[in-house]
Amino acid sequence: MFKKNNMEVSPVIVPASNKLKSYNFFLVKQENSLTLIDAGLNTDDCWNSLQRTLKVHGYTLTDITGIILTHHHTDHVGLVNRIVSTHSIPVYAHPYAILVLKRDSEYIKMRVEFFRKLYQQMGCGDMGERQVANLYNPISLHEDEKIHCEIQQITDNKLFGFDILDIPGHSPDQIAFYHKECKWLFAGDLLIENLPSNAFIEPDVDGNRTKSLLQQRQSLEKCLSMDVELVFSGHGNMIENPVDLLKERIKEIDVKAGIYINMIKSGISTASGIAQLRYKEKYEKHFFNIMSEVTGTLDYLELQGKINKEMKKGIWHYYCN
Repeated sequence: MFKKNNMEVSPVIVPASNKLKSYNFFLVKQENSLTLIDAGLNTDDCWNSLQRTLKVHGYTLTDITGIILTHHHTDHVGLVNRIVSTHSIPVYAHPYAILVLKRDSEYIKMRVEFFRKLYQQMGCGDMGERQVANLYNPISLHEDEKIHCEIQQITDNKLFGFDILDIPGHSPDQIAFYHKECKWLFAGDLLIENLPSNAFIEPDVDGNRTKSLLQQRQSLEKCLSMDVELVFSGHGNMIENPVDLLKERIKEIDVKAGIYINMIKSGISTASGIAQLRYKEKYEKHFFNIMSEVTGTLDYLELQGKINKEMKKGIWHYYCN
């Protein structure tokens, strides 16, 4: 447990067998409220860990007064349906997240077409078509992961004693919850101790491509400008005095961008060409993540004026200025 002023935070930490190390979500006690920040995966491991953590600290499920979500990804919202079906409480999320969480049919249709067009323009060819057709790809939003309860929009800049910060990049709807008196930040997946967080390419609510890597950098810079002593991360360890790690993550963005410039200078002009050369056999297995990274980095370099692009036969080709 973390305790400061009138706040107590009891992390629910569920070990992961992958590089994320763990799935973390948080019980936050303040005066007469017990808020759950994020809700892990929809697995028995996460459910049982939540029940154990409640019991250890003298709570039951019915003591939880509300759920607030940092973003829509399935490893942060998984237990919402199970909790709310047992104990009806309000659930809060960014407005952008609600279309995804409720599996809005028009949004899903737009999303599939967005990725089909994107992968065509990035030169992915048949591989891109196969990815769009693959129902298990992250492009698809599975109906069985739909949130059934009403979700209340977080539209104000304060909620439950937290300042609400927009920190897009990892996802367009990612928000952080900052407690000024404690100098504590619940930052979703913005900052992970042992690895850089992915800046995923997604469509916004209007179907426009997010400039995810630029947003990620801006979100890291926003947190760097604040007085934060402890970051409650969505994965791995909690991060004390995060200034050095924030600076490292910002620097890593520009180091990686430099690698892409050198690849373009060598004559590789398409996003898919860069992805295949850089990641080789991983290209197909981790297609969504890799094409997000490559596209986001190319967008970042273009916005900086370091590269430009030209459409040839429906495919973007990139050149150094």
